[in-house]
Amino acid sequence: MELLQLKYFQTVARLEHMTKAAQSLHISQPALSKMIASLEAELGIELFHRERKTIRLNEHGRTFLQQVDLALDALEDGKRQLQDVSGFASPVLTLDVRVSSHLLPDLLADFRAEYPRAQFNLLQHVSPLDTRTSYDLCLSDGAESPPGAETVSLLEEEILVAVPADHPLARRERVSLKELREEDFIMLPSGKSLRETTDAFCRLAGFTPRIRFESDDPATVRGLIRAGQGVAFLPAITWAGSTGTGVRLLRLEEGWCKRTISLSWPKDRYMKQIAARFRDFTIRYFARLAEAGMDAT
Repeated sequence: MELLQLKYFQTVARLEHMTKAAQSLHISQPALSKMIASLEAELGIELFHRERKTIRLNEHGRTFLQQVDLALDALEDGKRQLQDVSGFASPVLTLDVRVSSHLLPDLLADFRAEYPRAQFNLLQHVSPLDTRTSYDLCLSDGAESPPGAETVSLLEEEILVAVPADHPLARRERVSLKELREEDFIMLPSGKSLRETTDAFCRLAGFTPRIRFESDDPATVRGLIRAGQGVAFLPAITWAGSTGTGVRLLRLEEGWCKRTISLSWPKDRYMKQIAARFRDFTIRYFARLAEAGMDAT
């Protein structure tokens, strides 16, 4: 059994499509099919269901894939560790960003001021359900941390309601969710964790928000609110300072309207030194944000 066979099997197993796998591996489809058939012959058991042009992992294939993943991950970990020890480790860090993307410029700039060799591969449109994505660290809502990961909570923050300064509710300090059922909303796009969270808040309050605009750009949201085009849910800490004049922030009477920001990394995997440094730096960065947020309340 050869290492190349295992890598080829892993790719076919994940894609479950021989042509796409061959293209991904930059080899011909007949050569890939022959390699997989040779592996099955050596194991003495079929790993895939084959029907016409389709190929699917069978129960034996799924069992074998789990062990192949462990073996290849262990080899990759060994390679990373040796590179770290020898001083030849790659400075590239893969960061899966599912929340607080507008904080990234300052966070990354501050980190690179201390570690100028650091480079980042940013994953910002990956589905939380996609477990095939390789990452070093992941910023996510605490409710959707990646499976099989070590996770630390960075901060917990209130969800506020932003309204135009001339809105009838603008003189209030607090408002209940039910009082917002007739409002026009400016929301994040579907699929964003904050959007899922605030949609759930509204459902618990007995209504579906009437959405007029969708945007994940703080400047656009601020401008639309200021122009009287709707109200919006905003996180108290991570979106702090993104409203400006012409916008009033109101606290929700429902004390459970909060979210948690978490940082995760693959469990039982070797973490590169640059990733460990960024992990610790990010924890301190968000601790300062949380402290500033508490001082402002």
